[in-house]
Amino acid sequence: MEIKNKILVTGGAGNIGSALVNRLLKNETNFVVVIDDLSTGFLYKLPDSSQERFKFIKANVNQLSEIAPVFYSFNFDYVFHFAALVGVKRTQENPIAVLNDIDGIKNVLQLSKTSSVKHVYFSSSSEVYGEPVELPQNEYRTPLNSRVPYAVVKNIGECYFKSYYQEFQLPYTIFRFFNTYGPNQSTDFVVAKFLASALKNEAIPIYGDGSQTRTFTYIDDNIDVIEKIVENKLIINDVINLGNDELFTVKALAELIIRVTNSTSKIIYLDPLKEGDMTRRQPDNEKMKHILNRSLTSLEEGVKRMMTNSLFLESIGIKDVRH
Repeated sequence: MEIKNKILVTGGAGNIGSALVNRLLKNETNFVVVIDDLSTGFLYKLPDSSQERFKFIKANVNQLSEIAPVFYSFNFDYVFHFAALVGVKRTQENPIAVLNDIDGIKNVLQLSKTSSVKHVYFSSSSEVYGEPVELPQNEYRTPLNSRVPYAVVKNIGECYFKSYYQEFQLPYTIFRFFNTYGPNQSTDFVVAKFLASALKNEAIPIYGDGSQTRTFTYIDDNIDVIEKIVENKLIINDVINLGNDELFTVKALAELIIRVTNSTSKIIYLDPLKEGDMTRRQPDNEKMKHILNRSLTSLEEGVKRMMTNSLFLESIGIKDVRH
């Protein structure tokens, strides 16, 4: 079948990026290239490199010299910029590395502007809202109250994407992801971390008293929405919250995982993180629900899918899960 779309996914070896890559490749008219420096991503999450419609290139998007040849070699139609240093603890401990991601944003936009790219998509974050002044957090009404470097960089990134449209007419779409979990999530993140501990009957650590509220979005829900946005040309030059709106405390998450896995794990409480661990998170996801046009996956169902996924189990060193 003839290739119609050449697509670049930066950060494609990460949790959301890899799920997107695998979905894009289900369309036989797509050719997908992944750029990732593998600092937080893993090759096992990606398709076999022998697949003729897929290519992986190890490169750092923050280095223009490393990615410029890729742009001019493939003449991309669409770019998904998902590359970023991630993980609350990692980003707190490496603030300069986080700020360097601004270079990657500028590089991707400049190369997209001067090449064949028709549309750019940006992975932003719920972190741009900072400590919320209201719940749920609305794309337009809620102030962006970000202070930590990771959140500030995402906010700056959004400004860059909007500015490149205003000045150069480069169309964009911004995805503000809330906590997204699934089989490709590493144990740097809370659902995968708690689930791995529970499956091994190890202690589950919580920072603070566990009263922080979060919403948890199963990966398939986000990828289904993104696919519809791309195929139907929705959210053009606009922003959308992508996240479940059902609230859970972090303690309730741990308790649910212990129950679902029938684990003997105990919860232990650690000192609160100094910053970056916001007390509340909840998206106004009316736009997402309208596009998805089905119920979102419940946390219990998502955890059950994840704990029976062979790739996730292998990634945490478990050959088979208890039934």
